Formats: sequence, structure tokens, C-alpha cells
Amino acid sequence: MKIEELNVVAIGGGHGLGRVLSTLSFLEKQLTGIVTTTDNGGSTGRLRKRSSSIAWGDLRNCLTLLVDKDSVGSQLFNFRFDGQDELGGHNLGNLILYVLGQIQSRPLDSIKLVRRLLGVKTALYPMSETPTDLMGFYPKGRCKVGELSVDKMPIMPDSLLLAPLVKTLPYCVEAIESADLIILGPGSFLTSVIPPLLVRDISKAIQASSAHCVFIENLCAEESPAAALSLDEKLNWIKSNIGCLPIDSVICHDKNITSALVPVIHCDLSDGSGSHYHDRNKLLAALELCVNQFKEQSLPA
Repeated sequence: MKIEELNVVAIGGGHGLGRVLSTLSFLEKQLTGIVTTTDNGGSTGRLRKRSSSIAWGDLRNCLTLLVDKDSVGSQLFNFRFDGQDELGGHNLGNLILYVLGQIQSRPLDSIKLVRRLLGVKTALYPMSETPTDLMGFYPKGRCKVGELSVDKMPIMPDSLLLAPLVKTLPYCVEAIESADLIILGPGSFLTSVIPPLLVRDISKAIQASSAHCVFIENLCAEESPAAALSLDEKLNWIKSNIGCLPIDSVICHDKNITSALVPVIHCDLSDGSGSHYHDRNKLLAALELCVNQFKEQSLPA
């Protein structure tokens, strides 16, 4: 079985989701991205402080990775201002999406407009159209608010919550219900992978879906408390926090990583440069291996 025969939903944030989406961009309308929108750092964080809005940075990154990187549109949306003035450090794509968000009736309208401008056929949705922040709780009632603070916590949080609690779009639920394959990660465990799962509509839809759900591990240890966790500790943490374990298998580069909870597919995913980005061709081959290994269990014949 080939990936191109399937409907695929990829969920996450940061550069990890962008890598998956760019790898599978040939699927076009058979591919859907559901993007984390809790970032509060950098250009995105500055815009969120100015006016309540969803975090646009990961959406902008995913949009530009779905078009030719040498195109004018990609260069325009990736352009970053330098200097120390008000524009310094801002990404032009973030500013455009932010302004569209102020004049459009809803974020989804802004995303659709930019998709048309860039010629992106793949559907991209925010995990929610309602602004929300990540909250991490750890022993003795201590709490950290915001992605930046959560990633810098000295120990693994006991739990994460979204404040306020938000709902996802009906389109996200419909895409998950229609999916043959659901992909989580790679990316920061606490701030890219987990936030969409904290949206109950999304986690419930994944759990109820007949699709095979695969979690893609990072190539190297991340800079967060999650770096100290084994794979099964991560899976148990997910189960404890969202009330179920929606993951059916894991794709992992490190052959020493094993699990007593789910099957692990070991594949060489490195691009050979020492980068923490997954090689696109190797990632596609790993996903096809996963599809064929588990098609009798949950994928269409």
C-alpha cells in the first residue's frame, strides 16, 4: 500500500509538523494539518501581547513549507526584519496573518486567503480559533504559564492544561474521522505535540477514529524536561493527562528505544548532516513501512 492512497492528518507544531507536511505535500487535498497555536515567544509572542490572538508563527511556518522555498510567496512570508526598532525581530508572514486576523471575521478566513495567495492545496487548521495559553503544574501547586515557561521548567510537570479551555473546529474533527493515518510529532513533546491533545474534541476524535495513529520521535534530545523521559514514560504521561492513549505505534531513529506499550518501528531518519531535522525521503519510507506493517489492523485493505 502506498501513502498516496490514504487520507492523512498530521498534528503538531513548530518545525516538526512543517517537516511532515512538506514531506507529504504531494498528497495535496488528501493531507490535513492541525497546528498548535499556543506559542508565546518571539515575533508571535509580541503580537499576542499587543492584542489577544492565536499564535500565528507555526501556521505561517507550515504554510511556507508547503510551497517552493524559492518562490516569492515563501520568501515574503519568511522575511524577518532586523534592527532594534519596533519591527526588529518580527516576521513579515506573522504580521500579515496578524493583520488579516484583525480585519477578517475569523482566523480560518485569514488562513484560507493566504492559502489561495500561496497556492497551498493542503488544508491547514489551527487547533482552535480561540486564543489560549499552556499552563504547566508541578509539585506543591506551583504553576508556569506560557510555552516558553513550560519548556524551561526544571522538572517534568505533573499536568498541562489550556487556559481557557477551547474547542476545535468541526473541520478538524471531520478530517480525523475521515483519516486513514494520523501522525503526531515530531517536535517538542510538551509544547508542540501535547497542546492539540489537550483540546478534548481532538483527543476524543483520535481515540474514536479507526485510523492508525503513529507518533514520530525526535532525532535528538530536546531542551525541555521531557528529554529525561523514556518513550513509555511519555506514553504513560499522555494517558494520564488526556485519559487515553491514542497512539498505535511509534517511529524512532534510535534503535535503543523500546516500548512495552506499543510497537516501535526503528528506521534511520537522519539526513547525515547532524541536523535535528528528519530526512524527507527516509521519513516517507518509514511512514510507508508503518502503513504496510499495520494495514491489516486499522488501515483500509
